[in-house]
Amino acid sequence: MNDFDRPQPIDAAVTPRFVGPATFMRLPLRSSPVGLDVALTGVPFDGGTTNRPGARQGPREVRSQSTLIRRTHHVTGISPYDLVAVADIGDSPTDPFSIANSLEFIEEFFKEIKAAGAVPLAVGGDHLITLPILRALAQEAPVGLIHFDAHSDTNDTYFGGARYTHGTPFRRAIEEGLLDPKRVIQIGIRGSSYDANEHQWACDQGVTIRYIEDVMAKGVDLIMDEAIKLVGTGQVYLSFDVDAIDPSMAPGTGTPEIGGLTTREAQLMLRRLQGLNIIGADVVEVSPAYDTAGMTALVGATLMFEILCLIASRIETESGYGRE
Repeated sequence: MNDFDRPQPIDAAVTPRFVGPATFMRLPLRSSPVGLDVALTGVPFDGGTTNRPGARQGPREVRSQSTLIRRTHHVTGISPYDLVAVADIGDSPTDPFSIANSLEFIEEFFKEIKAAGAVPLAVGGDHLITLPILRALAQEAPVGLIHFDAHSDTNDTYFGGARYTHGTPFRRAIEEGLLDPKRVIQIGIRGSSYDANEHQWACDQGVTIRYIEDVMAKGVDLIMDEAIKLVGTGQVYLSFDVDAIDPSMAPGTGTPEIGGLTTREAQLMLRRLQGLNIIGADVVEVSPAYDTAGMTALVGATLMFEILCLIASRIETESGYGRE
């Protein structure tokens, strides 16, 4: 098995972390997803941000902090690079002057990843990026969603009619038939709202919302048992907004809400998703301008590695191996 078959990260015990180009997990940079099982990519777009911009710089900083991630998961023993072919394929094109163009560019980019037979694992960017990704991945049938966030992101419009913002992607995705709302669970929702009925539309569609108070009352295991049962064996997309994490541990985000998950809880919750049919995933809303010592970008990189291990293990289990 050569490097092209199973790209390997640069070993930090051989080459210092501060040497060489910054890529996700220090993997080789590829110009195409062809031949890969998993494609790591950035989506540097924050045109849907309603307040504090800066998430367009997220992929670059997460790449930098991912140099701290070693090759083997300390709990599961999974080394994803031994199981599947995975590499950094660079960033999706975006247009900082046009939301409409960006949505189209992102969708086409992820269609290429799907056509190549690779599972995309993306770093944003604001949460609007999930909509065009779902447009690319869920064309044939609606999929389920496990969504970690402080916010439901199922609002209708902002500022008198703006339908495409980081607060609306999952409403649009349900309206467009990309998500099966009865297989959607949102975890960690909290904070003040625009009105008492802000989440009523989502609930009316069948979306399951578990507020941070539910997580604290039931515990992470019961919440994840519910999530696993709800999405079942069908295709599911995984989306993790870093503002699900308490801002004491992840300050570098555009819309922080106190009282969130700890990083340890987030890791434990993700590990429970072993075996799910994850067709794609993202980590979004890392905004380096508000970060402290790169800690939020490190959270993003670590969550990305947790998700990569889930996807790689699933692919290996299904096929017995990654790509030949």
